Amino acid sequence: MMGLGDFLKKQLVDVIDWVDEPGVLAIRYPMQDREIQNGGQLTVREGQVAMFYNEGKLADAFEPGQHTLNTQNLPLLTAIMNWDKGFRSPFKADVYFFTQREQTGLKWGTPQPITVRDKEFGPLRIRAFGSYSFRIEDVATFAVKMMGSLDRLTVADLDQQLRAVINTAIATALGGGEIAFIDLAGNQQAMSDKLKGAVEAGFKEWGLSCRTFFVESVSLPENVQEYLDKGSQMRVLGNLDQYAKFQAADSIQTAAANPGGMAGIGASAAAGMALGQTMAAGLSGIGAPSSTPAASAQAEVDPYEQIEKLHKLMVAGAITQEEFDAKKTALLAKI
Repeated sequence: MMGLGDFLKKQLVDVIDWVDEPGVLAIRYPMQDREIQNGGQLTVREGQVAMFYNEGKLADAFEPGQHTLNTQNLPLLTAIMNWDKGFRSPFKADVYFFTQREQTGLKWGTPQPITVRDKEFGPLRIRAFGSYSFRIEDVATFAVKMMGSLDRLTVADLDQQLRAVINTAIATALGGGEIAFIDLAGNQQAMSDKLKGAVEAGFKEWGLSCRTFFVESVSLPENVQEYLDKGSQMRVLGNLDQYAKFQAADSIQTAAANPGGMAGIGASAAAGMALGQTMAAGLSGIGAPSSTPAASAQAEVDPYEQIEKLHKLMVAGAITQEEFDAKKTALLAKI
């Protein structure tokens, strides 16, 4: 059987302290119906705050240091319990520890693409990913709004709420389309700074502060990115002369890398040049005024030369056999 001394020892708490645990924001010190000994020692480590509660109401708070629990440093609890200044009896109270250390290495990301109105491309759906850190700034606010009567609260417990604040901040900050997507992707530091301010406002409501906020990636859905890539290609093709030269150079590089070596250079390069020249010739004549019939006759392309170029395009795979036959018939009819 347990002796009287063991029973009393189990019922009284002489030392109260807590060692921080990774990912744990706050705990309620396990009293298990025990009472706190008058003159007991409270140890609050660096980066911690300890709070005493009586019947759910905050009484006294302690900053880092070693504290002897008595009526002098428990003034609010003393007033609530109507103690005399020289009380000697053990007392009951709930003790909570909160860590104010920065919680780092946390990830955020948009679960669904966010629709923004881009200055250059119009409505776009973008995704963003990154990392952030936070800490408990206002312990009293955090204790009321987040901790409540829980025995333990971790970073993982807040993950969904914090992500919701971040996603709302991103949608609000980027939804106005004040910054073009190209500028967002090219200057992630400016984007990070802007979003950090929006996230900070949401965290503050819970007694938290956003210490760091980084945007590590901004991207578009694959199908949208493909359209933008095609648009970039069309802008490059705007200069047909440069395109023809690029085609010839690219054919040389491709042929040199193939097992057949340089054998295919002539046909590929000729096809590329022919395509560029044919397109350039066709486009250059659109909308151009004809000064005299003689000038028009001089500008007319020789049908045999045109058929030769079209044949090279067919060999290169740029046009089909049917398209070549139709063009050839039309050109021969002019002779």
